[in-house]
Amino acid sequence: MSSLPYLLVLLGAILWGTTGTAQTFLPPDAHPFVVAAARSAVGGLTLLIPLLVLRKINLKQWSWKETLLAAICIGLFQMLFFSSVKLTGVAIASVVAIGSAPVFSGLVEWSIFQQRPTRVWLISTLFALVGCVFLFLNSGTVTVNPVGVLLSLGAGIVFAIYTMSSKALVAKHDAVSAVAMTFSMAALLLTPFYFINGAAWTVEPINAAILLYLGIGTTTLAYVFYTTGLRKIPSSSALTLSLAEPTTAAILGVVVVGEVFTWNSWVGIALLLGSIVVLTVGSRYSKPVVYTKT
Repeated sequence: MSSLPYLLVLLGAILWGTTGTAQTFLPPDAHPFVVAAARSAVGGLTLLIPLLVLRKINLKQWSWKETLLAAICIGLFQMLFFSSVKLTGVAIASVVAIGSAPVFSGLVEWSIFQQRPTRVWLISTLFALVGCVFLFLNSGTVTVNPVGVLLSLGAGIVFAIYTMSSKALVAKHDAVSAVAMTFSMAALLLTPFYFINGAAWTVEPINAAILLYLGIGTTTLAYVFYTTGLRKIPSSSALTLSLAEPTTAAILGVVVVGEVFTWNSWVGIALLLGSIVVLTVGSRYSKPVVYTKT
């Protein structure tokens, strides 16, 4: 098998991992909600316009209810995530949000759908919880902001709900069309924030270039690369390669942004990354635990 599909999945994950770092180059008055709106607009419309021109999307037969729910979730996720990056930095915000999403997804499935958790999920959750504890132990430092960590956890919850809600949408439509419609609708829902928080800074050339990168690079290209490669390789391999996303975010946070952590933070980051590794690598061998929710 060619190595190209693996490379495409890896590139997609790396591009996702640059999202938080790119945001840090925007001016201090760049409100996170406006950043979320602009990224959604660029990323969604870049996919949507060509699909409409090529008549790949039938608006009359589109699943609007599922799209609305997914759009609300992905809009909230970006608002919480970009706010978290401003408060607690790229590495912490990215790793906490990405590391907590599988945990919350399992909790939702357990509490609502009565799906028994696996032993692998329980171990992964333990890693994530202990990792967050270490981050909060370091709450007195400049780098780790407790409110920022809480916002990242909120982003993890919303992303878990988005992932589950989008399954129904992808079951009825192809993945690229679903992403195009979801992000475009999210952009529409987030439009009021241009007027509430001010968007004058978005027209400055450097800022506009960064927003274009966030939309095209970390949304359009990243998703196209990832889904194209995913068609040719096992999903387990794609999930393993997707670990490049939080790893990239953490490395860029330290090397590019210059974030400095104490040993508490490093342990927390390591445990959260470890939770993702455990869940990703171990999921192919996992079995449900023997007890049910009481």
